[in-house]
Amino acid sequence: MKIEKIREEIDNLDKSLLPILLKRMELCERAAETGELTPAEIKSRERELLKWASGQGGELELYVHRFYSSLFELGRAYRETRSPLGGKVRGEINAALSEDTGEFPETGMIAVQGVEGANSQMAADSLFPRGSLIFFKSFEAVFDAVESGLCRFGVLPIENSSNGSVRANYELLNRKNVKIVRSTRLCIRHELLAKPGVTLEQIREIRSHEQALGQCSEFLKSLGDKVKITPCANTAMAAELASHSESGEIAAIASHPACELYGLVPIAENIQNSDNNYTRFICISRNCEIYPGSDRISLILALKHRPGALYEILARLTALEINLIKLESCPIVGHDFEFLFFFEMQGSVRDPRVAAMLESLEQSCESFKFLGNYSES
Repeated sequence: MKIEKIREEIDNLDKSLLPILLKRMELCERAAETGELTPAEIKSRERELLKWASGQGGELELYVHRFYSSLFELGRAYRETRSPLGGKVRGEINAALSEDTGEFPETGMIAVQGVEGANSQMAADSLFPRGSLIFFKSFEAVFDAVESGLCRFGVLPIENSSNGSVRANYELLNRKNVKIVRSTRLCIRHELLAKPGVTLEQIREIRSHEQALGQCSEFLKSLGDKVKITPCANTAMAAELASHSESGEIAAIASHPACELYGLVPIAENIQNSDNNYTRFICISRNCEIYPGSDRISLILALKHRPGALYEILARLTALEINLIKLESCPIVGHDFEFLFFFEMQGSVRDPRVAAMLESLEQSCESFKFLGNYSES
């Protein structure tokens, strides 16, 4: 058979599928309007049909299974937009959208981990040019300050382009009752700072936050074994400790503003592994606040421990043409080989399709936490 004839037959088959798909979607809408089938009953019917179709597929069983799975996801996505499920997330979204938040504020009481000169402080200054900063010793203390109402906002690092996620803050996002209301990215340039007159050859210990140490691992490796590497709570705190060193043999990896703050000088500049070294910071609030232009959604999900559970979530996003920006797994403490999943996607809860998708996830996942709808600067 010539290729022209083959293509003609494929085109005819594709065209014949369209009215079938449209009729099926119409019936999905009518089924949703009746409200007679529960999600569990619908899933059971789909499972029976998948079993039948797979049995008819022969050598193409895998492709038949995926075809029908995709068809079901399309129907489910459409059905959910026509018949909202309700639930906690819908209440959170409606409450946030009912508030006249206006533009994102430039002022407020802001919780930040570390001391003056920390990268978190620079991120907070970028987000809140007229904000009043309060410094705390730990990330958890920042969460607690926001959760208790002591501070309206908190600014925290969440991931670095060359050294990955700040896992402690992802875990705190799951444990604490806060929402993400904005995020921002800073280009990070690390310097090795020491007291005036001290040379690199004289340094016997280098201190910094573990993320900064990881971002400068190649430079540190070049120093050999003669230099002790000591993690501490914050880059600016490391600079402050170096300034108190009587011998001058302690240096800190920090950003340039720490020089003037703590009377230090750079003895090595741009020591990060990559020139394209960015850290992403989130701004958290006790309440769900959705500002104009919010186009990112963050979620934490726990899925049923069975094959295909994650695929079903991804298929649902694909059916709605929602772009997934980040997906990361984190082991659940006390549960062997079970994970929480951190999702970040493009979308707005003002879109009824997106809101319906979130309701559906809340209904179908083992646990579901809506972290917020926000924008990134």
